[in-house]
Amino acid sequence: RNIVNNGKIIGDRMDISTADRMMIQVPMFHCFGMVLSMTSMMTHGGTLCPIPYFSPKSSLACVNDEKITCFNGVPTMFIGFIEELKKNPDKYEVSCMSKGITAGAPCPEKMVREIEEIMHMKNIIICYGLTETSPCVSGTRVDDPVEVKGNTVGHLMPGVEVKFIDPETLEDLPMGESGEICVKGYSLMMGYLNDPEKTKGTYTPDGVWMRTGDIGSMDENGYIKIGDRLKDIIIRSGENISPGEVEKVLRAHPAIADAYVIGVKDYKYGEIVGCFCRYNDGMTVSAE
Repeated sequence: RNIVNNGKIIGDRMDISTADRMMIQVPMFHCFGMVLSMTSMMTHGGTLCPIPYFSPKSSLACVNDEKITCFNGVPTMFIGFIEELKKNPDKYEVSCMSKGITAGAPCPEKMVREIEEIMHMKNIIICYGLTETSPCVSGTRVDDPVEVKGNTVGHLMPGVEVKFIDPETLEDLPMGESGEICVKGYSLMMGYLNDPEKTKGTYTPDGVWMRTGDIGSMDENGYIKIGDRLKDIIIRSGENISPGEVEKVLRAHPAIADAYVIGVKDYKYGEIVGCFCRYNDGMTVSAE
């Protein structure tokens, strides 16, 4: 129920119709590919053109050949498109493109402007969500100005509620104040598989609101802004990377005594993995 309805609502927000043809390259095992892309098109009778891997050249050729009108991707993919179109402006015909979603990582205003101007996607929208919320919590609208798309994640999707709490005291915060985003509605997960303790810890004490671990705020017009993350998860091009798992692998190296992994801001990928390593006496390793 939550996945089908979320896909339908996203398709409505994107203004999808039976005339749309979506090139899908975000993995279908992931909420972005399965719900925001596949389910949104199936509930609206659109056409899906799946490609098993991402390459700007082959993808733009698909847009050209299949007259693609819609594309959903993480900002890294759009950067690849823009760079290729800038290098070869006369090689591809992309004027058929008009709509799509970018999500999974921050999309700055400059990038939104280039998506609209260079890729002709005037109706691009920015979405925010989590796998645990099936996934979409909010999204901009197709007619929102670039300034809004580049600085917010839009309005709430129908049937979803949010509140903002102090992450230390768990007290509700007034409108406009920045706090941890908590979500309530039809789209919440049943729980983490075989892990009731982790499930319980993800909700507020009353068991009603799910804590996202993201810090944000809502303005007087209902637009949500995302700030810092409470969790240490590194989001590289829309994929979640656990610093602890990377540290475990690095510490297994015979030359490394200790390692500490952090997320480093990156224009192309949103974040990249950075690390500080302490070597065992008399030993060093190359970056590779």
